Amino acid sequence: MKDGREIILGVCGGISAYKSCDLLRRMQELGFLITVVPTRASLNFVGIATWEALSGREVPEDLWNNVHQVPHIALAKRSSAIVIAPATADFIAKIAAGLAEDLLSNIVLAASVPIVLVPAMHTEMWFNPATVANIQTLKSRGLIVVEPDSGRLTGEDVGVGRYPETSKIITALSTALGTKSDLLGKRVLVSAGGTREAIDPIRYIGNHSSGKQGYALAYAAAARGADVTLVAANTNLPDIEGVSTIHVTTALQMQEQLEALFGATDILIMAAAVADVRPAHPNSFKLDKVKLESLELVSNPDITSTLTERKGKQIVIGFAAQASEEYESGIAKASAKLRAKNLDLIYFNDVSAGAIFGSENTQGIILSDNGVATEFPEGTKLTLANKLLDFALDKLG
Repeated sequence: MKDGREIILGVCGGISAYKSCDLLRRMQELGFLITVVPTRASLNFVGIATWEALSGREVPEDLWNNVHQVPHIALAKRSSAIVIAPATADFIAKIAAGLAEDLLSNIVLAASVPIVLVPAMHTEMWFNPATVANIQTLKSRGLIVVEPDSGRLTGEDVGVGRYPETSKIITALSTALGTKSDLLGKRVLVSAGGTREAIDPIRYIGNHSSGKQGYALAYAAAARGADVTLVAANTNLPDIEGVSTIHVTTALQMQEQLEALFGATDILIMAAAVADVRPAHPNSFKLDKVKLESLELVSNPDITSTLTERKGKQIVIGFAAQASEEYESGIAKASAKLRAKNLDLIYFNDVSAGAIFGSENTQGIILSDNGVATEFPEGTKLTLANKLLDFALDKLG
């Protein structure tokens, strides 16, 4: 999933390069994932070790490293936006002329995503006719230019050309991407996947849940600035950078983790498919086939109901997957589940004939505890995730 999180932070060789350390941190707090691409000149001011420590990622800076991976194309394709801060007069001139002589300028030339330019230089350089013309050229090509502030520069100089406030840069980036950070400061807990209950070391009771919806929810919440924990059962999906992921296998393991985290949670979303039953006496060795004809089963705890008994101001969202020919009866069952489990919202969908499971798309109905039903026509699971988070925020007030 890309959708607005992957940002390239290009850093040019100006004294204000150190201010981009704060910019990086602020972007991370808003759910962005940052790859820093410094120019060689900028490393005179802030070194690679600092950028790697702050971003938690490798810092590519040489066009001729890992050439077989074509890094300038790969980075350009992966990014959701590029922020160049500070952008020097020299670098502005290069990209205005379409030059590509280092990794960062190659990425800019290969990119088809929003580019936010943050010029910072001495006043004389900013007002030089060449710089003025280059800025106009770049604006005409669609680049977003955050005008420099006025204030103290290097030495005793004062004037226009100062690195702008971080908030201005963040606003420009968020506007360019159409992103919002309305979950900043909120803690979101998501369950995903399908639990497995061991019969013996080989066999288990389970279900077809892929975990994609739960992962989409965790991803969307993180992209909107939330502190997200994902409790994932038996998925083949990679961990989401910026999301704390706890891997479990069984319903009891999932219950233990969710109960420990629920008290400090603002929004809980139970997207996992929890097995209703488990073998009463799982075997430590493989059972003969004949013994599988009759298994003693016990019910798993109703994790959601157990948690909502302790609910204070938290918003809890559940899912109701029905495989029924009678769509209306499925909605009625989902409504009953909403009330019985003390949920704020429930998403109902029909999974007859294997629909929805493992798919990138979904469709169904969002039912609220106030009796309002909102139809969700077929769309991506990430779109549904954001829709559910919108509802949850509305209920949080």
